[in-house]
Amino acid sequence: MIERAEPLAVQVDPSQSVTDLLVEVAAEAPELPLLARPAGDGWEQLGAAEVVRRVKALAAGLAASGVAPGDRVALLSRTRLEWTLVDYAIWWAGAVTVPVYETSSAEQAAWIISDSGCTAAVVEQPRHRDLLASVAAETPELDPSRVWVIDDGGLEAVEALGRDASLAVEEAELERRRAAVTGSDLATIIYTSGTTGRPKGCQLTHANFVVLSRNAVAAIPDVFAAGASTLLFLPLAHVFARFIQVLCLAGRSTLAHTPDSKDLSRDLATFRPTYVLAVPRVFEKVFASAEQKAIEGGKGKVFAKAAAVAEAFSRAQDSARDGGRGPGLGLRAQHAVFDRLVYAKLRAALGGRAEYAVSGGGPLGERLGHFFKGVGITVLQGYGLTETTAPTTVSRPERVKVASVGRPLPGCSVRIDADGEVLVKGPHVFSGYWHDPAADAEAFDADGWFRTGDLGALDDEGFLSITGRKKEIIVTAGGKNVAPAVLEDRLRAHPLVSQALVVGDGRPYVGCLLTLDPDVLPGWLRARGMPVLDVTAAARDEGVRAVLQEVVDQANAAVSRAESIKRFAVLESDFTEANGLLTPSLKLRRRQVLAAHADAVEELYSSRS
Repeated sequence: MIERAEPLAVQVDPSQSVTDLLVEVAAEAPELPLLARPAGDGWEQLGAAEVVRRVKALAAGLAASGVAPGDRVALLSRTRLEWTLVDYAIWWAGAVTVPVYETSSAEQAAWIISDSGCTAAVVEQPRHRDLLASVAAETPELDPSRVWVIDDGGLEAVEALGRDASLAVEEAELERRRAAVTGSDLATIIYTSGTTGRPKGCQLTHANFVVLSRNAVAAIPDVFAAGASTLLFLPLAHVFARFIQVLCLAGRSTLAHTPDSKDLSRDLATFRPTYVLAVPRVFEKVFASAEQKAIEGGKGKVFAKAAAVAEAFSRAQDSARDGGRGPGLGLRAQHAVFDRLVYAKLRAALGGRAEYAVSGGGPLGERLGHFFKGVGITVLQGYGLTETTAPTTVSRPERVKVASVGRPLPGCSVRIDADGEVLVKGPHVFSGYWHDPAADAEAFDADGWFRTGDLGALDDEGFLSITGRKKEIIVTAGGKNVAPAVLEDRLRAHPLVSQALVVGDGRPYVGCLLTLDPDVLPGWLRARGMPVLDVTAAARDEGVRAVLQEVVDQANAAVSRAESIKRFAVLESDFTEANGLLTPSLKLRRRQVLAAHADAVEELYSSRS
């Protein structure tokens, strides 16, 4: 076995909870802007002392309503400032937050709320209240009188309960509740997004968040320290965004929220964060969108050359770091030209101040990592799961290996098992699944290492690379093992391709399902002088299929002949969260995709025409 362990950089008092971080910041820097949200043409900022005031008012109301220490409270909303205030208030009252994706179906919400035993809920919109009401029979512990709607004045109603003399909880009692919570106490139950099977509730403690966030700030102060800021648009129901919420407290940086992705470009331009956070699919869309705009503007060749130069420049920089020559004069000159023509515009689209982007939720891919680094935005890849409170490994600005997901954070240990599975241990690893001892037994080995289910490798410097999922490895009828991620990453690199799923388990050869990007398609067709078609017609068009064949051929160049895609199908509908084929963090639900498109898969292996 190969193993890498990093000692803790910061020792944390085991009694410390997340609210202790908030109290500490408010005492030492009461005016420090901790939270921000869009307000007219600018931004409303809340200083640390004001955040504490708002959180205490909400916590008092929750306690007055009957929410007791240890009670589970559901939180169902888009990413917005109120999400963070309510989350901290639930903790301040000694309770446990159970996030629910605001896109969840009634069945999904019912399972999470009933399984966790939520007794109260804060939701964003009246439709969310109606959704919970529709599953009342399945959630008997949820009190309908304690379902508060943010957009209907629900938080004001909670605060009013706290001021009601007949219900009010004494401030000393509220502080006793808060102070009684220690690091080992449960902070949240986050349900896995469920790429397979029914979601399981991951129990994360206050110490999981506090220890990891303090040590992450110590490990990467250039990105996360005081004065830094980020604009959060990822769902706070997901562990990645949730960890960043606490990380900003630990680092004393500003966390801004934008609830509507349609406003993201405007909000990035006005808030101007120092770093941005996204999942790999977002970075793929940024690249594809920029490429398509260039093509529609008649500058497709310029963009293609600029992208090639950015990637070459980044690779040359890496070569210099490892003792090579580095970028030559010619490459430097080309890079300088494209910096004015192309790269500066891309940086401006992110607000103009962001030097770093943090990618989590899955491997980004070497191509995009080099592209963004060459543009002037270093992408720090991280690796982790809900069960590890998000990051176990993260790249450091001073040492980035684009093909890896970085080195373990302080306090984290990574081991590669005999079969290539990545095992993890450390104070950031969850305490187990909610009421599921059988799942716990399966998740940990005899020595207490958490089995991630991912396959990977550690190099001599401790950098981790993820090569696939154990359950997703395809074994063809000829016995060839194929990691689908290698091919899928390259297929999605083309602006026309929205999603790609490689198939072939137990089959004579490898095939692939492709979907078209409906936003890119019209402009892509116009730029080539082709008639504008809808997705259904384009999926059958010979000209479109010919281009996709070229895309497949280019992807095949990265693998052996036995791993190459022999046939592909173009589907007439995309994989989306709405149709249940993507998780909220935009990962493919492979089993569901294969079930939904079983006929298309069978056609790939029918008699060839």
